[in-house]
Amino acid sequence: MDTPDSYIDALDEPRRSDIRALHELIRDTVPELAPTTAFGMLGYGPYHYRYASGREGDSTVIALKSNKNYISLYVSAVVGGRYLAESYADALPRASIGKSCIRFKRLADLDTGVLAEIFRLARENPPGELHRAGSPPG
Repeated sequence: MDTPDSYIDALDEPRRSDIRALHELIRDTVPELAPTTAFGMLGYGPYHYRYASGREGDSTVIALKSNKNYISLYVSAVVGGRYLAESYADALPRASIGKSCIRFKRLADLDTGVLAEIFRLARENPPGELHRAGSPPG
């Protein structure tokens, strides 16, 4: 899958429509986060990281993956000392929330306004930078 469109086009319905709608929501909300494909998923806002230990690699601020039974949305941002995704667990009650992952079966299960807010805060608080105080619920 060389492009976001080829990744999306390879999916079966109804997943294809949900992933395309999420892709468009991310692009409309945070267009400055360049789209890419890597590690079998869509990514937005690629960056290179390096830990004090010397370990380094590449990742993205937001990533989107179609899995067999659900969709995973990864958000690599911390606001006020909390992972952004877990800060929004109460606002996304039909999703399974991990520290940086939001898992769900259908986009219709989520409030896209809440997702757009998460995307904007992720853009404003990318990994590796000093995190400004945000206003996630919780």
